[in-house]
Amino acid sequence: MFSVNKAVLHAAFKDTVPVLTGYMVLGFAFGVLVTTHQFPVWLAPLMSITVYAGALQYLAVDLLANHIDFLSIAIATFLVNARHLFYGISLINQYKGTGWRKLYLIWSLTDETYSLVTANLHPQDKDYYWYVTILDHLYWISGCTLGGIAGTMLPFNTSGIDFALTALFIVIFTEQWLNTDKHFSAGLGIVASSVCLLLFSAKNFLIPSIIIICIVLCFAKRYERRWK
Repeated sequence: MFSVNKAVLHAAFKDTVPVLTGYMVLGFAFGVLVTTHQFPVWLAPLMSITVYAGALQYLAVDLLANHIDFLSIAIATFLVNARHLFYGISLINQYKGTGWRKLYLIWSLTDETYSLVTANLHPQDKDYYWYVTILDHLYWISGCTLGGIAGTMLPFNTSGIDFALTALFIVIFTEQWLNTDKHFSAGLGIVASSVCLLLFSAKNFLIPSIIIICIVLCFAKRYERRWK
């Protein structure tokens, strides 16, 4: 029998409100995108439940619409989600002792969920990790489903719709910056990403910047206080 920690659930809901607003918009946009590409409406909720990968789902629609081969789709999937390899390593200790919930916590990890569970809002609270993860997934499923339904009923212009994902990242980053006194990691992310963007172009900067960030954090954590 499952028990619900109402206090922690309330805290998780409060902290995920920015994700709720972002995911409803993003999910809605994805649902619309699915139907405007002439895919069946049920594909939007199905992908939100089984794939649940934000940017990859947007990419997948274009790949499927253009009949791209399976190998190319697999490679694109790995490149887009490669950052999660690094996310997982950093959560090894936090997810210890989560029992039967661990597989779902690992599978359903997104950028926004990662941001919240690593923000130390409720340190080492396993229930908090669980509720944040489930709530974020439910938000995404709801948005995708509503968008898919609306896309079959109303005409939509999808130009620029993918910027909603960038907007959500900016909101989460700003909130984390304001809620902590330690800005070393955020500053490092800005600098590393900017340098790699200049060196490797917009299409290729993500993986090098993640590698640089991980290396610097591994060797410079002890000096973090000097960068406040």
